[in-house]
Amino acid sequence: MSILLAAFEWHQLLQPQFYIDNGGLWLLLFIVFAETGLFVGFFLPGDSLLFVAGIFSNKLAAYLFDTGSDIVNLLMIIALVSVAGILGNTTGYLFGNKVGHAMYSWKDNLLYKKHYLHQAHDFYEKHGGSAVVFARFLPIVRTFAPIVAGIVDMDKKKFSYFNIVGCIAWATTMLASGHYLHKFFIQKFNFDLTKHLEVIVLGIVLVTTAPVIIKMVFGKRKHPSQ
Repeated sequence: MSILLAAFEWHQLLQPQFYIDNGGLWLLLFIVFAETGLFVGFFLPGDSLLFVAGIFSNKLAAYLFDTGSDIVNLLMIIALVSVAGILGNTTGYLFGNKVGHAMYSWKDNLLYKKHYLHQAHDFYEKHGGSAVVFARFLPIVRTFAPIVAGIVDMDKKKFSYFNIVGCIAWATTMLASGHYLHKFFIQKFNFDLTKHLEVIVLGIVLVTTAPVIIKMVFGKRKHPSQ
């Protein structure tokens, strides 16, 4: 244990492969759930973690049952991640429906930023029910979108529908992208993505966070008094 602690460095928490190597399938599912279910999970890796998990889908499947088939193993991971995401969003929705209004009076701290909640609210107001689907692909926003849906008392059946569609679409897109792009680059160019994960993860983070950053920057310019 002391050896593991000595080797640990805090920046590893930003590296998706750290979670896969040290927690495997169960930690992956917990993080997917926590991103929305625990509302403080906005700092956890999401898109990049699923992309990397797609590359290591066979390794992750072995934690439960290795079917011996790439596609079946991948589908199993997609199904489990989808369920974890659906449960996380549902927990966030129920929390928002019960006590979410009080969050607007909370003071900012390390794990909670009020402007993130306002961002999610504006995003929801603009896109309606489909915001639950879109939010799954946007870091930070996806953490608070189900809470906002609960706060505004979105119809439970409507929320459940968009929740299921969004989680399945997100899990399938990110996991399948990692899995098949890795195979494609290996077969066509003999280029191993696992040896360049830091660059790939950085690219994913930049692409997925760009809409949020743009919204924050231009939103402040439009409302200089706030």
